[in-house]
Amino acid sequence: MTHLQTFQVFPTIPKPLAFLEALSRNIWWSWHYDAVELFRRIDPPRWDEAGRNPIVFSTYISQKRLEELAKDNSFLAHLERVRGSYKKLVIAPPKEGHPLSADSEPSQQTTDNGQRTTDNGQRTTDNGQLTTDNGQLTTDNGQQTVVAYFSMEFGIHESIPLFAGGLGILAGDHLKAASDMGVPLAAVGLLYRQGYFRQFLDHEGWQQEAYPETDFFRLPLRKAKGRSGKQARISLTGPDGEIYADVWKIMVGRIPLFLLDTNLAVNPPQVREITAKLYAGEPKMRAAQEALLGIGGMRALAEMGIHPAVIHKNEGHCTFASLERLAQIMSLYDIDLKTAMEIVPRTTIFTTHTPVAAGHDEFPPDLVRPFVRPLQERLGVTEDEILAYGQSAGAGAESPVSMFVLGVRMAQYCNGVSELHGKVARRMWAHVWPDVPEEEVPITHVTNGVHIASWISHENALLFERYIGPEWCVRPSATECSYPMDSDLLERIDEVYDEELWRAHEMSRSRLIRTCRRLVAKQYERRNAPKAMMEELKSILDQHAMTIGFSRRFASYKRANLLLSDPERLKKILTSQTHPVQLIFAGKAHPKDDEGKGLIKHVIEFARDHRIRHRMVFIEDYDIHIARHLIHGTDVWLNTPRRPLEACGTSGMKAALNGVLNVSVLDGWWCEGYNEKRGWCIGSDEEYSDWDYQDAVESQALYNILENDVIPCFYERRSGGVPTRWVKMMKESIKMGMQFFCAHRMVSEYQSRFYLPAAERYHSLIADHAKEAAELSRQRARLSRLWRKIRIKPPAGDTEGPFRVGETFRVSAEVYLGKLRPDEVEVEFYYGGLKSVDALDSGHAEQMEMAEDRGNGNYLYACTVTCRTSGRYGFTARVMPRGDDWIKFAPGFITWA
Repeated sequence: MTHLQTFQVFPTIPKPLAFLEALSRNIWWSWHYDAVELFRRIDPPRWDEAGRNPIVFSTYISQKRLEELAKDNSFLAHLERVRGSYKKLVIAPPKEGHPLSADSEPSQQTTDNGQRTTDNGQRTTDNGQLTTDNGQLTTDNGQQTVVAYFSMEFGIHESIPLFAGGLGILAGDHLKAASDMGVPLAAVGLLYRQGYFRQFLDHEGWQQEAYPETDFFRLPLRKAKGRSGKQARISLTGPDGEIYADVWKIMVGRIPLFLLDTNLAVNPPQVREITAKLYAGEPKMRAAQEALLGIGGMRALAEMGIHPAVIHKNEGHCTFASLERLAQIMSLYDIDLKTAMEIVPRTTIFTTHTPVAAGHDEFPPDLVRPFVRPLQERLGVTEDEILAYGQSAGAGAESPVSMFVLGVRMAQYCNGVSELHGKVARRMWAHVWPDVPEEEVPITHVTNGVHIASWISHENALLFERYIGPEWCVRPSATECSYPMDSDLLERIDEVYDEELWRAHEMSRSRLIRTCRRLVAKQYERRNAPKAMMEELKSILDQHAMTIGFSRRFASYKRANLLLSDPERLKKILTSQTHPVQLIFAGKAHPKDDEGKGLIKHVIEFARDHRIRHRMVFIEDYDIHIARHLIHGTDVWLNTPRRPLEACGTSGMKAALNGVLNVSVLDGWWCEGYNEKRGWCIGSDEEYSDWDYQDAVESQALYNILENDVIPCFYERRSGGVPTRWVKMMKESIKMGMQFFCAHRMVSEYQSRFYLPAAERYHSLIADHAKEAAELSRQRARLSRLWRKIRIKPPAGDTEGPFRVGETFRVSAEVYLGKLRPDEVEVEFYYGGLKSVDALDSGHAEQMEMAEDRGNGNYLYACTVTCRTSGRYGFTARVMPRGDDWIKFAPGFITWA
């Protein structure tokens, strides 16, 4: 049979339960426990069997059961309570007068009375643009805007397989927090029909991969409508011809997530494969995915009438978006490329997530040419000039095209995801800004945060609701609150009775152990394990033993085997009769990473020792569902990356929120979070060139910490079986997570530091037919033409010294500006501790003022320097353009004495 057509049958929902259908179509339910429980109470076993997917679950419920629920007053009261929250947090617009306000691209739903309305009750204009009753994100000048958020993956819930790991989970948490706070994001990604792989281990413990097809009819997807009212479809040119993609939409609370799908009959087979698997390994396919996400994503937004004022590129996979945006803005405002180049970077945020060089994509020019060739005419430049945007300065025409370099050259706002990562990124990419001191390289940081409501255990949530208030999980981010979290709210966590918090955690640990036993039994059953072993699996792990979790991607730099470096010492720890300890491992290795797979095999082989196999397990196919159990129920979260290769490490934040104590290398977020009152650090903040030596030192430090500090603290029970000192640390850990490492703080920081300033600049730059942008373009051309004539002599002081702390001296420098005016430049005295004969440590810039116009382009600049601390200093002077960071740090516009 060929050309089969399909249809799907859902149960008839009784009128009193009609809201259930609307709720199932917005993933908002997944981070509200009351909404999750509404589905679960219908049939708990079937809910788990359906993978906690309400759309699949609905097909398992009999019509008889639905009719019973329609008459169940208790269930209906629960439904009304959830509907009230939904109306308040999704349908109702954010509070008036706040700079954050929401909207969402509506999709139609059936209301209780059978009428048609939108997911969130808001309006859409005739051309499909986003709108709300009280407006969108409003800048200081009253303008409104939409922020487009691009990411290759989104981890929202385990039932939506569009993610691989931390990057996707972070993107999902970003959308959830934006929804809670009313930030008007429109997210863009790809719709993978196979997603990331499912993990299975063979009898030897070697990872195997499977790619099951995702049934899109089991996801809360709707076809996105274009301005014509029809299914939105876009196209772009690739190496094998035209690539067509349909646009789908998932509502994440108030936030629309648009997803592109190339699995269409109109496409040839090789093109359909572009959206088959997440992170395709073959470079040609990878380049096609990134072009589809960036170029296709911008075209999808335009097709729906959405022209974002700001775009946020989550990692380098999205950077093609800036090229298409240049062309769109040129067409939209009838301006040339040079003028558009003054708009696009100033309204773009680029977030980089990895300090590992291999994590940054580079493509041979020939792979990129087919995607940029059609842009030549629209941009008015050659394809070689377009490719040069992503090539290192001075590199040849055939040098690789770096997605990072392209990303930062099209973004004024660039950030890493922790304080340490920002520092590492500045060092790693300093060559992109030649002559700029490393500490001034324009890469800052916004430390990641996690969405509290998505990751907190139910037991802890009930405690916090009682002690902090019914809206505890959004209080740290509520529009009326400031950062950090109010101290009186933090003190309420201290008021939680120790025994209550401990018993809540013990319930989470018991649930984790039950889940591990069930999952491990499934793993062994699939391998046809003998009955005796299956029976033995019923008693693995101990509900009362200290439980250490290690769950993350199995990459070599994360050192999953660090704890296994002294096998006998570890076995002694695990087999203690008085202070038992157990280990739970989970995580995937990249399909092409044999070294990572070898680490998994090593863990499996070690765990087979008959002395410890009850105390150590590896859980296959790590996903959000397993992660949730682990961060709720473990006692210790172990993190052993090789510093400084961990950009952030958000799993430790999720654990901390639940009172799980971190034992970690001082890398990523733990450099900011660590305090001896709330966890332990492995080693110091040293960075080693000899990795074998580093592993030896830090493995011994890890064993010492476990044996001398962590385990004794956990088993110190003086009153009622509660480890008082441990619980005190749990409270400190929870307060830390809620105060500093929540996604609401993160999104608020992006909004205040990047989104709002970028939105302000966008509206000012495009005003009056992009008058300001055109002036900036002319100014840049003027600087490019005249800058090479600038000369500055070494600065000289009016006193030789030496000086005492607190004394001042006057310093001056002669500057030749040629035809440039003093108001077009900044002259700075630059000084710092002397690191070597030609290098300064932590340089500082002091503004110099023009003291004398000597004519013919010659000027004398001077300033007064105060000696603040003792030491030996070096100094010089420099000239930079006057203006914002985009022009100030433009390569080539800096002249040193």
